Amino acid sequence: MIVDCAVYQGGRRRSSEPMTLEEAAAPREPGSFVWLGVHEPTPAELAEIKEKFALHDLAVEDAQEFHLRPKVEQFDDDVQLVILRTARYDDGREEIDFGEISIFLGPEFVITVRQGVASELRGARQRLERRPELLESGSTSVVWAILDQVVDGYAPVIGEVERDIEQLESTVFSGAVAPTERIYFLRREVTNFYRAVHPLLAVVATLERSVPENLLPYLRDVHDTLALVNEEVGAQRDLLTTVLEANIAVISVEQTKIGVLQNTTIEQLTKLSTVFLPLTFITGFFGQNFGWLVDNIGSAETFAIFGIGTLLISCLAVLIWFRVTARKRAREIIGSAAPLQEALPG
Repeated sequence: MIVDCAVYQGGRRRSSEPMTLEEAAAPREPGSFVWLGVHEPTPAELAEIKEKFALHDLAVEDAQEFHLRPKVEQFDDDVQLVILRTARYDDGREEIDFGEISIFLGPEFVITVRQGVASELRGARQRLERRPELLESGSTSVVWAILDQVVDGYAPVIGEVERDIEQLESTVFSGAVAPTERIYFLRREVTNFYRAVHPLLAVVATLERSVPENLLPYLRDVHDTLALVNEEVGAQRDLLTTVLEANIAVISVEQTKIGVLQNTTIEQLTKLSTVFLPLTFITGFFGQNFGWLVDNIGSAETFAIFGIGTLLISCLAVLIWFRVTARKRAREIIGSAAPLQEALPG
């Protein structure tokens, strides 16, 4: 779908009336160029644009696909294809949405093909139209205006991601466990953002070698801003890696605490079972109705000696066994630590 199409000459927009593709592709006077803006065109629309402007087949194919990295390609002798990736932060989903702008740059035309979100170029067109001294530089001034808007759009994304990272940091370093999936997903988003930002440095550097002299300071300013954005995104990616590792460490500590608690509980249950094991045996033994017990245990004194007495003796024996075992373990620990103490200085 054609969004806007206008002819510029002498730093001014010649007409605000809608233009057909035939009119846009007509030969131009020296010093003038046409800027055709298209949003998510169909294959048929792209084929018509290709035919009217005599674009290279591979260039048109590139404009139909999404790319992970920005790039600049030279087609024919005087036509370049510049691919940029745009970014916008969605507060509701807490995700980064990416779009793409493909720019066909020729001496007499600029064709911008926008796909996805965050690729609105009306602001760039209006800003450039207020700078006639830059428009006089020709079609390359459009590339500067688009680059400047795209790079400026990266700053809000960095701010929102920084806020998310601070929230994750406060959760992890407070000792609580942050959702690992959220940290991993945010790191993946920042990595995709880095792929959109970092290669753009080479694209801008390539364009700097071919722009008019009066546009060079403006492109250098874009390059400086982009370099700062690149450093910020790289630092955020490294910081998220640290946060992820710290969160894994917190999870390990929590799992260790749970394991210690479970071991303590099992130890207590084992001791209780050990105490009741002989008691259960003695109680079951004296609960049998065989002749010797019936004939010999008939008074309370005998019952106290054979029944309760054996229970107390078994409890005492288990207690002595626990203490002996504990002392033996303590001696083993002290014995294993003695060589280390001797090896320490002082």
